[in-house]
This record gives sequence, structure tokens and C-alpha cells, in this order.
Amino acid sequence: SLCDATADYPYLLVIDDGGLCLQQTGAKAAGPVRVDFVSGAAGHRRKQGGGELVVKAVGGDRAQLPKVIDATAGLGRDSFVLASRGYTVTLCERSPIISALLADGLARALQCDDEEIQSIVTRMTLESQDTINYLQQLPAQRADVIVIDPMFPASKKSALVKKDMRAFHSVVGADTDSDQLLQCALDVATHRVVVKRPRKAECLAGIKPNFEVVGKAIRFDVYSLRAYNK
Repeated sequence: SLCDATADYPYLLVIDDGGLCLQQTGAKAAGPVRVDFVSGAAGHRRKQGGGELVVKAVGGDRAQLPKVIDATAGLGRDSFVLASRGYTVTLCERSPIISALLADGLARALQCDDEEIQSIVTRMTLESQDTINYLQQLPAQRADVIVIDPMFPASKKSALVKKDMRAFHSVVGADTDSDQLLQCALDVATHRVVVKRPRKAECLAGIKPNFEVVGKAIRFDVYSLRAYNK
């Protein structure tokens, strides 16, 4: 055993037949949380549609799509959607636990039998570090678009989201530097900064975007810094 069986751990990292997962403990534990780009929610969105809002918010010239930095990668779902549409995406994740889940999911996707999925994940690169530090160290003109998805309360309408967000709040904790991250992104990005928000939430850091891409429950605030053709 890699942990003390007598200790009270609310979550454990577990390796099973499906790869690495985050498993809640206790009598009423929810199911495992893992990154699955092949048969999980990301794969379903790829086949059935979904993610159009983030694609519309990022935008760009289809002949030369911008490079995207997902500043708060989480389980990589929006990054996978963007990569499936041809974007090259750098996923930044500072939590070593969530980063380990991402690395495992990417590795399994590269080894799957679906050549389309293999091609998609080759456009996804994981950076396991604090995003603000990463952005500040970037050479000039290296961040076309930066996407930020600050942690917010899970929807009561989705058991899956609720399970994932409950795990995130317990393991990762609250985002306390989202305002700083937005300002840093605005200083570094060349074309756009895109922020995902609950539909009726206030703008991050009180900074109004140039425009919004609005869905039923969420919206994307788009800070347009420079046109793509300039």
C-alpha cells in the first residue's frame, strides 16, 4: 500500500483498468473522476457535437488558426474541443494531482486505436506549472489566445459536473488569483483573452469584455486585443 490505511483521506489517486483516477472515499462515495478523451464526456462531445461556444469565442482565421493557451486546464474538456477543431493548445495545470490525471488521459489517448483521437491529442501539450509564472516567462508574441475558466460552483442539474466539481473543490481548493491571472493574460496575449463565466456572474476583476458569447448556463467573455489579420 502507498498510503496509511488508518488515515482518513477524502480522496485517493487510484490506478485501475481505466487508468489513473481520483476516487472519493467513504460509504457514499461518488464514482471515479478521470480524464478520458476516448470514451468519456470529451469523446461524446466530439461525436455528438458540443463546445461550439468556446470555439466561437476563440475564433480566428481557419486557414491559420491561432495557438491557444488553456490557462486553467482542469480535466481538459475545452482544450480537447479546441484541438478537435484544429487548434494547437497548451494546457496549463498547477495542481499536481489534476495534472497527473491529464497526463494519464493524454497518454492513453495516444495509445488508443482511434487515429483521429491520436491526431487530436498530438495538438495538446501539457504544462504542469503555475500559469502566471508560465505566462510571464513566455517569449514575446507567443500567446495568440488565452482561455481562462476560473472555478465556480457546480450546477445542481448535472450529477457528473457536481461530482467533478466536488472533487476539484476538495483537492484543488478555490481560485484566489483569478483577477491577477486575467490581468497577466491581458498583458501577454496578442489577440484575445477568453474567460468562461456562469451566465449571470459578474465580469472577472470587474473588467468588461469587448463582447460575450452566451449559452444557456454559461457565457464566454471575450477581450479582443488585436484583429487576427493584423
